Amino acid sequence: MYEWNEMVQLMVDWVDSDLATVPSLLKMSEQLGYSPYYCTKQFHSLTGMTLRDYIWQRRISRAALELRDTDARILDIALKFGFSSQEAFSRAFVKAFKITPHAYRKAPRPIPLAIRPEVFSPYHYVIKERDKMRQVHLQEAEIKIECIPAHKFIGIWDAEVDNYGQFWKHGHDCDEVSGTLESMSHHTLPGQIGQTAGWFYQNGQKGYLYGIPVAADYNGEIPEGMEVRDIPESEYLVFFHPPFDYLQDNGEVMRTVEQVAWNYNPESMGYQWDEDTKQDYQRHYPEGYGYAVLRPVKKLE
Repeated sequence: MYEWNEMVQLMVDWVDSDLATVPSLLKMSEQLGYSPYYCTKQFHSLTGMTLRDYIWQRRISRAALELRDTDARILDIALKFGFSSQEAFSRAFVKAFKITPHAYRKAPRPIPLAIRPEVFSPYHYVIKERDKMRQVHLQEAEIKIECIPAHKFIGIWDAEVDNYGQFWKHGHDCDEVSGTLESMSHHTLPGQIGQTAGWFYQNGQKGYLYGIPVAADYNGEIPEGMEVRDIPESEYLVFFHPPFDYLQDNGEVMRTVEQVAWNYNPESMGYQWDEDTKQDYQRHYPEGYGYAVLRPVKKLE
């Protein structure tokens, strides 16, 4: 039933593995066993864009990060990502971001980078594997203390939803928000993971947030539709599961961690919750970091 979700995800993987020498549509269709027309039709149906547009958007977005993070010549970057000349690259860059490559390198600003779509999710994997028996070996949630210094948080606070799925269905464009925050990843607070979700409390109601933590002295541009808030220094109880297989174990890992996080009594460690003026954080990077819920605490008086 979800065969094409997996096949389109393979096409995405092939494109992103080497943007300079992307396999031809004909070669991809031969690998998948379907006609080029049918492959492009399914790609557009599941991602909302043509394969050609996706390749173009990813090339120009990855090139933008090279401009921001390296000293490579603009011409070399252009050729690396498949543009025929520096002039062709500059035209494409201006079309995508309304700024020239030279101006962006000189003064990077938030821009809407194209992110990698995920059309084959753990849900689809479960459907595919539902007739197979698999023994899962998961760890119990670890609990540790982490101090996060005072910082600013740039993002969106939505008081009308309280989870990731509802957040993106409530008028927030995942691709646009995530792509813009990705262009700001070089401002991430040292020692912290980049794009971060979480929860906040307003008038006794739990809301959901999404954004990026930056240094307390950040004074750069704030993307349209986002705001910046000052977050004081605090200790956090971290409820954590180490790296895991996203497709196979994501749901179970999140349930395991959150079951402990939302039912834990911090008094056993000499703390009490301190969420009235601070926010909870949610870190979700399955294969690299793992999954964690962070709740602010203060010492018992």
